[in-house]
Amino acid sequence: MLRDISVISYGAAAALFAVLSVLIATRYLRRDLDRALFLAALVTTLWASTLVSQSLWGHPGFFVRYLLELLRDTAWILLLFAMLRDAFRQGKLPSQLKKVLGASLFILIATLLTLGSLEFILGLALLDGKTKVIGQIALALLGLSLVEQIWRNAPGFGRSSMKYLCIGVATIFTFDFFMYADALLFGKVADSFWNARGFVNAALMPLFAVNIINTRKQPVDFQLSRSAVFHVGTFLFAGGYLLFLAVGGYYVRALGGAWGEAMQVLFISVSLAFLVTLLLSRRIRAKLMVFISQNFFDYKYDYRNEWLRMTRELANLSNDPPLPERVIRILAGLVESNAGAIWLRSDQGDYLLKASVNLATPKYTIIDSDSELVRFFTDREWIIDLNEYRSDPIRYNLLEIPDPITNTPDAWLIIPLYLGNELYGVAMVGRPYSKVELNWENFDLIKVVARQTCNLLAQMDAQNRLSRAMQFEAVSKASAFMVHDLKTLIAQLSLLVKNAPKHRDNPAFIDDMIATTDHAVRKMSNLVDHIRKPSSPAEENRSPINLTELVQELIAHHSHRAPAPSLQGSPDNIFVSADKEQLRSVLGHLLQNAQDATPADGDISINLKTAKGSVVIFIQDTGTGMTDDFIRSQLFKPFESTKGLTGMGIGAYQAREYILELGGNIDVTSEPGVGSCFSVRIPLLMSDAEIRAAAPSAPIRETVEQQKTVN
Repeated sequence: MLRDISVISYGAAAALFAVLSVLIATRYLRRDLDRALFLAALVTTLWASTLVSQSLWGHPGFFVRYLLELLRDTAWILLLFAMLRDAFRQGKLPSQLKKVLGASLFILIATLLTLGSLEFILGLALLDGKTKVIGQIALALLGLSLVEQIWRNAPGFGRSSMKYLCIGVATIFTFDFFMYADALLFGKVADSFWNARGFVNAALMPLFAVNIINTRKQPVDFQLSRSAVFHVGTFLFAGGYLLFLAVGGYYVRALGGAWGEAMQVLFISVSLAFLVTLLLSRRIRAKLMVFISQNFFDYKYDYRNEWLRMTRELANLSNDPPLPERVIRILAGLVESNAGAIWLRSDQGDYLLKASVNLATPKYTIIDSDSELVRFFTDREWIIDLNEYRSDPIRYNLLEIPDPITNTPDAWLIIPLYLGNELYGVAMVGRPYSKVELNWENFDLIKVVARQTCNLLAQMDAQNRLSRAMQFEAVSKASAFMVHDLKTLIAQLSLLVKNAPKHRDNPAFIDDMIATTDHAVRKMSNLVDHIRKPSSPAEENRSPINLTELVQELIAHHSHRAPAPSLQGSPDNIFVSADKEQLRSVLGHLLQNAQDATPADGDISINLKTAKGSVVIFIQDTGTGMTDDFIRSQLFKPFESTKGLTGMGIGAYQAREYILELGGNIDVTSEPGVGSCFSVRIPLLMSDAEIRAAAPSAPIRETVEQQKTVN
């Protein structure tokens, strides 16, 4: 009977550790710790198999079993040294303690192996049974000392990844210590300890398996399901509860006297009802699932620390660094990266690059609102892995990735940013600085953080819009004072004009004064009318304009100041539809800014090109230039100016807004110290060649000819 128990006990240990060996050998042999655990599991399998063979057939002999016993202990101690290696490297253990532990283990194991070999080969009984037991006790104590050093010197965040290994190895050596201590006391190994030893080792195998799977931090085909652990745990609990119920019922019946049977039935009924209540309780089941997840499984993230870190980053009310950059760093940090970029939706619906971190973004950085990527994100909330996309584009329905992303080196993940159910922006994360295997947990956390940060980005945008509205309101209030002062000045000048004809002592001087004053009155009256009256719809004020002549007039007007602008080539007459005064103001503002930024010996050139139904006016200078950050975040924003308190920063904003009303756009390329080039694109009404080719009766020809006559 005892032999059968021994065979079952060590057979179970051999089978389970063989499974562990195969699992590690086929999937987890990348780290020194994995290889050490594989060696320990393999030697334990051989050790347990040898004991099964000895119980069944009487072979092998004592020396082989003793040798495998020492090799088994040595393999587990090597595992402990592999775990302790990081502490050795970091210098957290005293150097003297390192020497003592290493030397003691080496001397003890070498002595036991040498004396045992001499006894087997030469027949020299240098060690009696008592000495061998003391040696085994010493090995167990040294193993426990190593476990204690590992646990005490491990950082707090690292203990969760090694607790199962420490518990398993400590249990092996603790059991051996008690078994051999009992043998030393009574002169032989107790059958109860010996037969239970295999079961104890077999029961520890799941601890090693769970630890090696969870600490790899990568998706695997086989995973220990939390639901499976829950159901198995529930089954074991129910079995143990029923066993306790049977024992309790027996004693209730035995001690109940005449009421014994009735008390037994009552006890069993109440206990079964209580068990069913526990099993059907959703609260109990939920608490049990949380307990299993928290104590038997390791998540890839410490969610509490991740959330606190994100909250600290976003709670910073300063603009250093700007919020879009902080959002990039938060999203990139979730996947061990330090690079990324973010595009946010503009008023026109396109997605403009707002910030980039540690990435060389291409020159063209706008993602069109009608691109396939935007439509893809509108339909589904997916995170696109560009490595996976390049290897299998069919997985993403042959999606076309926009050029601003494909032309960015080291682009890795494309993350949609949703405000409610609408796509508000697109974030891109660069390649990580260490290899990261992504699974559902990474993607779920990224999606949650992306939605949270998107809400803050939208809130920041709303605050900026409100701030601009308040600034415009302040300008409007200031205009009321300007109107009052200008009206007074106009009244004075008007009175001067009316009385001036009475004093014609110097007719030439008086005539010139009247003409100058009258001109000032008209200019100021126009300014007052423009401030007081709301502008009429833009469509009503448009008319065909000879853009070529308008540019030539502006060049002549600004030629009195160095550097004088010059027109490249001899362009034909080009006609556009616009308000002449507003267009003159826009182009004049850009020319004046070019002169302000360019030294007197510099160069300002203007070029007109027509293509694809548009005319493009290139205004290029060799001035101080602007940085990409200033162009992206400040140039076309109201109340942002490089002129300090002397400029309100409204000119560039108004220029772009009016060109956008015409259906065109303004693009800028600039480099500090080299110069700038403003490209003003306006829809083309008709070129001079088209006018000559058009039918004489065409309405557009009549309109244009009338405009040319007026001009």
